[in-house]
Amino acid sequence: MTPTRYFICRIVQTFGLRRKVLRMGDAAGETHLLKEAEAHLGQAVWKNVEHIESLSMEYWNLRKLSKERDQMAEELAKRDKLLAQAHEERANLLSTSNEPFQDLIGERQRVLNELEEFARQRDMVVARARDIRRNYDGLKMKQEVLTKEGGHTPEEVEKINKRLGGLKQDFIALKNERHAIAAKINQGDLRIDAIDVQIQERKKERRDKASEAFQHIGDANHGMSTFRAELGILDTRMRQLFSEIGRYVSRNAAHDPECAKACKEHRALVEVMGALRKSIQLNHKLAELA
Repeated sequence: MTPTRYFICRIVQTFGLRRKVLRMGDAAGETHLLKEAEAHLGQAVWKNVEHIESLSMEYWNLRKLSKERDQMAEELAKRDKLLAQAHEERANLLSTSNEPFQDLIGERQRVLNELEEFARQRDMVVARARDIRRNYDGLKMKQEVLTKEGGHTPEEVEKINKRLGGLKQDFIALKNERHAIAAKINQGDLRIDAIDVQIQERKKERRDKASEAFQHIGDANHGMSTFRAELGILDTRMRQLFSEIGRYVSRNAAHDPECAKACKEHRALVEVMGALRKSIQLNHKLAELA
């Protein structure tokens, strides 16, 4: 949305053609693009903002998180290598001869796959519970503020209380679901142990090597899942900090020499972001006038 197009749209509106939904949709799409651009710019220039006092917290947090991420990525690579070695060792054991326990191996892998799925379900339940807890805390704060300020209707209080009760029930349900999944995981672990014992009984001379290979695979899979989850959390936090840096630098590049210096190699992107902000404002203004 350019100023010229805005002027044309204003003229069209005087003739009764009002397209509020379209304008709000355009603004939403442009806002999404702007946020992506802010994160991209922040990631590109964050190492240049050390001396910008207003971004000191974001910069040093990123320094810390970046180091943690590098260490975690290095550890993940080591675990991935160990996992590959364990898979290779297992493949060699299975291919050396016609093993008499192929059925048990297949069953073990099936249970491992189920355990991985249960772990994924458990992570999803925990994430949903975390969101519910956040919403609950927000509503609780709203309830406290409204109680202190007064002027609210009994219907508003009842609505909040009802919503809090619903969130509490949802949280309890998720807690029960997590316990149920944990029980399934425990059963799967017990089944894995039982299968290992049967394999050792059938082929005693290879018991140690087979057990070690499978144990490495289980440990590596579990460790990699944990590290991937932690990496995801780190990436999310770093992206938030990138966005904050990109937003501040792009907004202040025109009148702050330090910001201009930090993003001098990305001036074209900063200009595009400025045009997006102006377009969003114009689209909102047109929507309000519609």
